Amino acid sequence: MAQLENFRLKVFRTVAEHLNFRKAAEHLFLTQPAVTLQIKALEDDLGIRLFDRAANRVSLTPQGSLLLVYAKKIAALVSQAEQELGSEDGKVSGELSLGVSTTIAQYVLPRLLGAFLDEHPRVQFSLHSGNTDEIVHLLLDNKLSLGLIEGPARDRGIHTEPFMQDELVLIMPRAFASDRMSHDQLLGSNLLMREQGSGSRRVVELALEHAGLKLKSFKHVMDLDSTEAIKSAVEVGLGVGFVSRWAISKELELGALKVVDVPGLKIARHFSLISRTGPEPQGPAAAFRTFAIERARLLADPARKRPRSAKSRR
Repeated sequence: MAQLENFRLKVFRTVAEHLNFRKAAEHLFLTQPAVTLQIKALEDDLGIRLFDRAANRVSLTPQGSLLLVYAKKIAALVSQAEQELGSEDGKVSGELSLGVSTTIAQYVLPRLLGAFLDEHPRVQFSLHSGNTDEIVHLLLDNKLSLGLIEGPARDRGIHTEPFMQDELVLIMPRAFASDRMSHDQLLGSNLLMREQGSGSRRVVELALEHAGLKLKSFKHVMDLDSTEAIKSAVEVGLGVGFVSRWAISKELELGALKVVDVPGLKIARHFSLISRTGPEPQGPAAAFRTFAIERARLLADPARKRPRSAKSRR
């Protein structure tokens, strides 16, 4: 089904919500010049200025703020229309705004989305990636329909459901002699950690404390802003770090990294699907929620055969 919402209005709404042309371009899978061109064309058509741009900051003009109110109403009506039109033939359609924390976005989501879109090709996604705290805040601000996060969500306005199991493992350069590391050896290492607000960091901190290993007892702790940064730093010998098993399949296969066991320290967790408390999700959000909870475990295990979609059985 073709998009019913005017494209320039959708671009405007996205820029207005982010107040950042670069982030809006990433969200829309466009180049930044293309976004700028769409906004200029809309301003020319309306004969008004929608944004103020000064000192590298973007803000809405009074006319832009007024248009955003109506643009959100139009987007909601369009989503409702798409869902009702799609329901006539029993197929889910419409736009789903999904927030995904970093590890899931890089290593799990492509596989999950591919399988979902096989079954629901009419659903159109808008995606936002960030750490767990950022995804929770966007969901509470009604900027997302659903979120997929790595750490616990502590806000009362959030409903959490586990959908996939994960394990965080300690990685070392392949040249490290042993497959085990004592607590004293670990405390004497440079520990590479994700940034504050990351779900992975929160899980690692809790597991270390439970094992009697406090961060302040480590020789040195360095914060890095991504799993990829931790892997690269470990490869060149800057320290050790805990990362998701999902993130290191290629490195293990190529022999660039190895997993090291620490006695008494096993960090298992669940990736979680989050929604706002209140009414159950409807339309595309409901379809994706059901799919993630029921099917993600199958997708996580390549040895198990994925059920064929209705489309593939035809």
